[in-house]
Amino acid sequence: MTSFAPDSIVLNRKLPLWYQVSQSLRASILGRSPRDPLRLPTEEQLAGHYGVSVLTMRQALKELEDEGLITRHRRRGTFIEPEATRSSPVRLLGSVDAIVAQQSGMTTELLDHGAAPVPAELAEFFPDLEEVATYHRLRSDEKSGEPTNHARNYVRPELAARISPDDLGRWPMTKVLRDVVGADISRITDTVEARLADPETARLLDVPLLSPILHYTGITYDTAGRPLDVAVIHYRGDRFSFTVTLDAT
Repeated sequence: MTSFAPDSIVLNRKLPLWYQVSQSLRASILGRSPRDPLRLPTEEQLAGHYGVSVLTMRQALKELEDEGLITRHRRRGTFIEPEATRSSPVRLLGSVDAIVAQQSGMTTELLDHGAAPVPAELAEFFPDLEEVATYHRLRSDEKSGEPTNHARNYVRPELAARISPDDLGRWPMTKVLRDVVGADISRITDTVEARLADPETARLLDVPLLSPILHYTGITYDTAGRPLDVAVIHYRGDRFSFTVTLDAT
């Protein structure tokens, strides 16, 4: 039987390895094609793929099993659960793969894209530019079709020239920048605020005007410290929770 082939990952030794592996595998599972096999490789094969110990791999798989994304059967192996009910926490731990995982597993509609003047509130991030490329997307739950969030990305034009709208329908912007464009991402800073839904957000997310939402801003930097992308995302307050995990090491 053919096994599912997860994406590779570059591990950050400053973060828990099991967490990074679980988030990378989670992103692969949620971003899989319907034609991909449901059976995962063995623990030993996955550990070799990610370059971690079997014990670390087992801890990562336990995280996904607890979430309901996989099921484990003695002697038969580990399988992706195709009808799993997916919770949607907004988790911040500093891993690029964690961000990719958070953005995966939803149906994405590209509402519009094109060049636009740099918004005044973002000018500090693009001091050398007059225009940026903008992308506006609506994400919905794959199973119910219910809208969950809408996102605007503001991207440097030289990077946007290598971005296909089809890629954004399939993958999160972070993954496109890293794996398609080849951007050397060093870090992403995140800010989450409680706000009230404005008319546009209320219409797109199908919620009452002035209902609670989570307003997320994520800034992606390259290794030179230059902002590459600013993402502004509005999450439905009744579908997402906000969790921060602190690494004691």
